[in-house]
Amino acid sequence: MAVTIEEAFEYIYKNTTAKSIKILPIEQVLGYVLAEDIIASHNLPPYDNSAMDGYAVKVEDAGKEVKVNHTIFAGDDSKEELKSGFAIKIMTGARVPKGCETIVPIEDAVISQDKIKLPKKLKPFRHIRLCGEDIKSATTLLKRGQRLQAHHITLLASQGISHTKVYKKPKVAIFASGNELKMHFENVTSYQLYNTNTPTFFSRVKELGCEVDFIGTSQDSLKDIQEHIKSALESDLIITSGGVSVGDADFTKEAFGAFGYEIFFDKIDIKPGKPTTFGRIKDTLILNLPGNPLAAALNFELFGQSIILALSGDKAKYINTIETKMADDYTLKPGRRSLIPGYFDGIKFIPHKKFAPGMISPLAASNAYIIVENDCEILKKDAKVKIIPTRFSFNSKEINDLINTTKE
Repeated sequence: MAVTIEEAFEYIYKNTTAKSIKILPIEQVLGYVLAEDIIASHNLPPYDNSAMDGYAVKVEDAGKEVKVNHTIFAGDDSKEELKSGFAIKIMTGARVPKGCETIVPIEDAVISQDKIKLPKKLKPFRHIRLCGEDIKSATTLLKRGQRLQAHHITLLASQGISHTKVYKKPKVAIFASGNELKMHFENVTSYQLYNTNTPTFFSRVKELGCEVDFIGTSQDSLKDIQEHIKSALESDLIITSGGVSVGDADFTKEAFGAFGYEIFFDKIDIKPGKPTTFGRIKDTLILNLPGNPLAAALNFELFGQSIILALSGDKAKYINTIETKMADDYTLKPGRRSLIPGYFDGIKFIPHKKFAPGMISPLAASNAYIIVENDCEILKKDAKVKIIPTRFSFNSKEINDLINTTKE
């Protein structure tokens, strides 16, 4: 019996755990997921400093002419103390001297030899960056399960952190099966096809931050498929395409069964992609996708990506949606829940005009898709819809309702 999309996700999250950890220098952690909380060890700024090139002065000297007797540069360990009637020239980033109450930018002062005339009104703490106003010591900067982007590495560097604990990247093995399939570097005859699924999965898995092995294309025979499985079993996840329906030459599930394949589900109430299968052989997860390129790609986006996010240790492991509006009326044939590819132009969603499970051109023309409820017959122009992007990851720490039920 086919499981629902929600039930498929339950099986995925219940049976997928994060990888083990390793320690890396911060120059190498981009795209990895943190395996520890990062706590600030000191304040930032570490001391009160000037936000401008200007003059450190007393507020009580507003409107007066004061003498400039010293200059402090960024990095100076000055012990100078400011007194009334005087100003200290100071550069951006330099520690403000003791007794300084405000900073007057150079352009706001009237300079006359070794003296300056101050503005008539001065406010305390203007243009002073206070100690700890950005980061306070002992606060949590980043939490375990955070995927590290460039500006997160900025935080690590600000605290003098040279190495940190991260989850190992998931290792994924990919192969396809089919006597009719040839790789793009081979010649095809009139009754053969190029294998487009494997290069697609290889690229998407790399984009999602995994290590990936291409195992090849197997023939439609138990022996050949089993040889490919043996080569892939050291991976965290094996993704296959083809050979999971009920045809005479569909041997994939039988071939995996020889290795003790524990199947969690082998059908999903979805169109296209019903024969999608998920299971496990010991510690290796298995995702068997249909052979039809569009069906395989869309189901990878929904289920394959979810498995990879859970393996990576990312707290934001749940698929998320963006709410937008339909560009035009779109009619559907009720039945199973449907995956509809299309293009999101930043304002509205435009379903692809013509697509079928075996097509590949709609994938290149689309940057998102919607999931539509089985009894929905029309999505009207300007109706609100929830899209799932495919050109970038948009994830959540909480599970979301992905299904569109709009009927008007």
